Amino acid sequence: MTDSQAQPAAEPGRREATIQRYSGLAQLALAGGTPLDCEADAFTDSCFGAAAYTETGASEPGVPEAALRASLGCGNPLAVADLREGETVLDLGSGGGLDVLLSARRVGPAGHAYGLDASQDMLALARANAATAGATNVEFLHGHIEAIPLPAAAVDVVISNCVINLSLDKPAVLAEAHRVLKPGGRLGISDVIADDDLDPVTRAAAEQRVGCANGTLTAAEYEQVLAGIGFTAINITRTAGAGGGLHSAIVQAFKPAPAS
Repeated sequence: MTDSQAQPAAEPGRREATIQRYSGLAQLALAGGTPLDCEADAFTDSCFGAAAYTETGASEPGVPEAALRASLGCGNPLAVADLREGETVLDLGSGGGLDVLLSARRVGPAGHAYGLDASQDMLALARANAATAGATNVEFLHGHIEAIPLPAAAVDVVISNCVINLSLDKPAVLAEAHRVLKPGGRLGISDVIADDDLDPVTRAAAEQRVGCANGTLTAAEYEQVLAGIGFTAINITRTAGAGGGLHSAIVQAFKPAPAS
């Protein structure tokens, strides 16, 4: 494990500060404002926030405008999650609930979509958006992504949008994702990665500018963590530049099914 991966397992002050920051953004959204989680030009290819969803149904009738306004992601995990009717999906760091609501549409009445968030204000926003949308196959859970409040082998798909990078213990998050996935389940997330040769000072400055970044991993480090946990068929694809040596990326992987 590299130095950039060996992050402290628990830094309550920093984690609480992150939760409070996103609670403030949720309160702004609940009051009718438009949250902004980074400098306006941080993502140069317009993949940030609602712009990433133009081709995946976010503009369909029935998707609450407040959920779209509150989108704070760095990509669109639904573009690669390949959700199917009847599946159960979990969104890590579900925020205002946009990805959960769109997932619920794709898995249909026989499926189920969970959202997990550490901010009670974000959960209030997400539940309000779900009520507006009339979604009945959704459930929003309070908790930390390093300790998912679901049993093992509970979901078919784990998604996340620019949230895992906020964690101070990314290996714990990804291990928890592996635990709750059913054998044969899949991971499809958007996150932020760093160039291999980025020095710590430059990386920290870029993370400050982007906002949704905290100890960013390189693609090689990400892959090493995933493989060490037991994920297979790992694929990490850059999708847009964020400046300063950071990039948004799609991360895909599978939990192997037992040999027949």
